[in-house]
Amino acid sequence: MPFIDTKLNFRLSKEKETILKEKLGEAISVFPGKTEYWLMLNFSDNERLWFRGYQNFPIAMVEVKLFGGAEEAVCAEMTRVICDLFHEVLDVSPDHVYVKYEFCDRWGWNRENF
Repeated sequence: MPFIDTKLNFRLSKEKETILKEKLGEAISVFPGKTEYWLMLNFSDNERLWFRGYQNFPIAMVEVKLFGGAEEAVCAEMTRVICDLFHEVLDVSPDHVYVKYEFCDRWGWNRENF
């Protein structure tokens, strides 16, 4: 049950959103047992993000939320993949991307909790 929530301080075109959707769908498999089938995504653009006291360059805040947990090495690999992807697709410098991980042991879906 992964959820990736992305906030950007610039406009995201539908074309680039589709590319990100596809690439993040592939990337989620970095986590053992996670697939695009259960992946939910959100993209919020034109957010009022500031970093290092400025907002005049592309910034991304990416939150990865998972049912269960993940080893530190797996999260490190996902951070690398996300930073590379956002640089390649959106020209966001990797040092202007924050990636936050949240893990939980209760996740609801279809009237039930896991």
